[in-house]
Amino acid sequence: MAGKVEQAKGQAKQAVGSLTGNKDLESEGKADRRAGETKEKVRHVKDEAEGLLEKVEHQAGEVIDKAKDSSYRK
Repeated sequence: MAGKVEQAKGQAKQAVGSLTGNKDLESEGKADRRAGETKEKVRHVKDEAEGLLEKVEHQAGEVIDKAKDSSYRK
């Protein structure tokens, strides 16, 4: 959520800077917007990685359970 807020703040600064001719404020807004976009992408990658880790842990548990079951049958 912080990334979206930073993007919105950046867009506002960029618009005000553009309207007033304040190049520094416009540049600051662009930087804020890009930082927000980056945070969103990092959050998305983190969420994907956590999902994959959960899937691997689940599958490893299943393999271990099957191995235990097969060793008890002997």
